[in-house]
Amino acid sequence: MRYRASLLSLCLLAGAGAAQVPPPATPKPGQIVVNGTVPDEASKAALLGRLRELYGAERVVDQLGIGSVSVPPNWGGYVQKLIGPNLKLISKGQVKVDGNNVSLRGEVANEAQRQQIASDIATSLNPTYTVNNGLRVSAAEQNLLDQTLAMRIIEFDSGKATLTASGRGILDEMAAALRKVQGKKVEVIGHTDNVGLRQSNLGLSQARAEAVRLYLGEKGISPDMIAVSGQGPDRPVADNASADGRARNRRIEFRIAQ
Repeated sequence: MRYRASLLSLCLLAGAGAAQVPPPATPKPGQIVVNGTVPDEASKAALLGRLRELYGAERVVDQLGIGSVSVPPNWGGYVQKLIGPNLKLISKGQVKVDGNNVSLRGEVANEAQRQQIASDIATSLNPTYTVNNGLRVSAAEQNLLDQTLAMRIIEFDSGKATLTASGRGILDEMAAALRKVQGKKVEVIGHTDNVGLRQSNLGLSQARAEAVRLYLGEKGISPDMIAVSGQGPDRPVADNASADGRARNRRIEFRIAQ
């Protein structure tokens, strides 16, 4: 089986067996184009279902076919484990699964992400699989945003989408950095800890990302430059078991949209 997908500028490609498939169509922004051959309808349904769950059904374009291909035991189950939230961190990317071989290509925001994604994929597979990590840290614009934020937390009033004075101060610095990357789209992504209901946290993280865009607009940053999303508790960077970990997870992320 081979599949290719794109979320905005994210592309994924996977293959198993020796099936020959035509090149996938060039994905349009926002699409997940899935291309290739799978051994049966059940495998196809499972893969498409996982992708639609992760990215949204309206973004998934089905170009999968059914054919005679040889795959390792439980191959479909392992491929499903690869289709996880961390793939959203890859831009200009490609994930290729060829039998027991997995290769990663594309850009990530920093070295920690590069290593973490490969590690998470490797630990989700059995020892017969090999992972080739070809991910690279993204361009200077992303580094500028990362250095300006400098691992600081943009704070809000507890349980609200109201920026604190400290949060506004950091965003003043981010606005200056964003002026240096004019012409690029930037994603502002809200995150929460896992305390409370997931649905409520998703809404709060979205509202906080919107509040950041609104504040940056007051500082002269065009709203058209900023795309916002809320990931709630789904992408923690620390252990929610500790107060410090929960504080680190309640964050705003800035990512250049490639």
